[in-house]
Amino acid sequence: MDKIRLRFKKTGRSVYISHLDLMHTLQRGFSRAGYSLKYSEGFNPHPQISIALPLSVGASSLCEILDFKLKEDAQLSDMADRLSRVMPEGIEMIEAYEPSRKVSEIKWLSIEGLMEYDERDRGQMCKELDKFFAADEIVITKKTKRGMGETDIKPSIKSIEFNVCDAGIKVSATISAQEPTLNPELLVDALRQKMPELCPDFAKFTRLETYDAQGKVFR
Repeated sequence: MDKIRLRFKKTGRSVYISHLDLMHTLQRGFSRAGYSLKYSEGFNPHPQISIALPLSVGASSLCEILDFKLKEDAQLSDMADRLSRVMPEGIEMIEAYEPSRKVSEIKWLSIEGLMEYDERDRGQMCKELDKFFAADEIVITKKTKRGMGETDIKPSIKSIEFNVCDAGIKVSATISAQEPTLNPELLVDALRQKMPELCPDFAKFTRLETYDAQGKVFR
């Protein structure tokens, strides 16, 4: 057995664990569960473990993907359960399997969000949000590898809709996962920059599922 893929959830209090701390947490979890991660060779060996799409602090996910290698063969059927038992609250392993596809094939993410508006009419906000994100382009200023620059995020939004709910306005969207990556927080940044009167008082997002370029669920 070469590479193993594990799907897991990151919810509740664990959303405040940074990516680096999460990697350390996962490595310790493997050790506590009785698994030995395989290390790279060379002058600076490191465990061969990686998360496909690192998650921002504060965001939750039901579809995180972890690839890793073990020193010895292991039974996959009970791996998720064994690891879940030693993980902190909010990190739950779903299933372990041998991957047949490359992570680079992930193209889209379905997400769900909640936007809270304390003093404004939610129905009206919903209509205005629909109108704003229906524009042909949404050019915002964001940080890039070369510094601050202007980027049109509209091509990275495959679909988006807004609906009033008891807690605020529910956001349902499918956005680009990589090449380019669209952080859901940029949806709020776009409002803050272009239409501040529509910017929510608070917003949070959850990843629901990963898809390939053809819209098929990625595993």
